[in-house]
Amino acid sequence: MVIKVFLASSSGSTAIKKKQQDVLGFLEALKVDYAPLDIACNEDNRMWMRENVPVEKKPTNGIPLPPQIFNEESYCGDYETFFDAKEDNAVFAFLGLPPPPGSKEAKEAEKAFILENGPVENGTVEIETVESETVENGTDDAEDEENLEAEEVEEEILDDDSLAPVKQEEAQEEVEDEEAKGEDDQPVSEEEEEAPEVTEQEEEDE
Repeated sequence: MVIKVFLASSSGSTAIKKKQQDVLGFLEALKVDYAPLDIACNEDNRMWMRENVPVEKKPTNGIPLPPQIFNEESYCGDYETFFDAKEDNAVFAFLGLPPPPGSKEAKEAEKAFILENGPVENGTVEIETVESETVENGTDDAEDEENLEAEEVEEEILDDDSLAPVKQEEAQEEVEDEEAKGEDDQPVSEEEEEAPEVTEQEEEDE
């Protein structure tokens, strides 16, 4: 892409000459390649410039004055708009060119992009990291819950196993107690009741 600067080499206006010098000097300082096109000595350049400057950018008399700046066939602006872009550190944007890496304009453009869209790459990484951490934590929590449940079941089984002999002993003692009670509660026969009396009589006779 070539930057075209339409100017008048033989202009009698001091103001126009100064504006042209300002534009060319700043482009050279930025090391921007440009092509100066003289409208004073070349009628084709004059006609092309007048035809391609947008109507809304033309003065009331319809004849745009130099310097007029184009990027190939695309209109960039006149001295006033160029000066505004210069003050805003946006000359490369004004010219339709990418700013060189590390330049002030590149940094400003990066800041503006981040403000509008956010840090896309870092934001993605952070989101993915948060999501992955959430998934991992969720998995770990689920595994921990399962492990706790398994430990509780094992403890219950162990408790039941340890208590089993005690329960068996208690049950056996209850059975023996019931048998003993049963023997005590059995009715005494007439022979057994008479036996003590006979024994008492024998003792008296003696």
